[in-house]
Formats: sequence, structure tokens, C-alpha cells
Amino acid sequence: MDRESGLPLPLDAATAARLQRQRRASTKPELALRRELHRRGLRFRVNHPGLPGRPDLAFTRAKVAVFVDGCFWHCCPEHGTIPRNNRDWWRAKLDRNVARDRAKDVALADLGWVVLHVWEHEAPDAAADRVEVEWRRRAT
Repeated sequence: MDRESGLPLPLDAATAARLQRQRRASTKPELALRRELHRRGLRFRVNHPGLPGRPDLAFTRAKVAVFVDGCFWHCCPEHGTIPRNNRDWWRAKLDRNVARDRAKDVALADLGWVVLHVWEHEAPDAAADRVEVEWRRRAT
């Protein structure tokens, strides 16, 4: 644990460098969802900087925030795993990710937003159906 930040420290410099190279925005599942929603005529802001957690997609008029969550990084109940090497470090890291997700959900809800989470393994059309239903419900 880093004393200043309270964050777990990676096992080595190579692990730290690999984590820094991970794409945080515009992942393949996110792009597929964005394409499908755009095809349906829905327009949104990407990584809205004025909102807690910078949602992957923000439908500002309807106040719907969408996060596309990776199965590994956000502990998917179907596909989430913990690496065997440096297990305690990974558990702390992933638990912190999930806690941060819940905190930003609460912060957005306090501002009157509905938050939807889409897992990376979800089919883009099925995920878009969920988003569109919520958008139509709130936009009218």
C-alpha cells in the first residue's frame, strides 16, 4: 500500500507500465454500443467531463448515464476473475474499482441521473435496447 494515496502498489514496474497502457475510453465494446445507438438516431456526449465518473455515454436531456464495464476490471459476476499471481494486490485493486463505481452511481443519482451499466460481453443490440428504453422513458 502506498502511504500517501492508500492505493495498492503493483508487483513490479512491468505490471505498472502494462496497467498504464490499458485503454480507458473508446474500447471495442463501447464503440460497438455507440455505433448501434447512433444508428438508431440517439445522440449523446462521450466521456462527459462535467459529470461524476465521466460516463462513457451521457444523454443530457434525459439524464441517462451509461458505463460500459469490462468484465475483469469491474468484477463481472459471470466472467470476473482474480489473477493467481499477487492475488491480494489484485483483490484490493478490483474491490476499489467496484467501490468507485458505486460511489459515482450514487453521485449521479443525487443529481437526478439514471445510471446504466453495460458489461463488455453484452451484445451491442441488446445493450442498446436497454439504453433506448430508458432514454425514451425519460426523454418524454
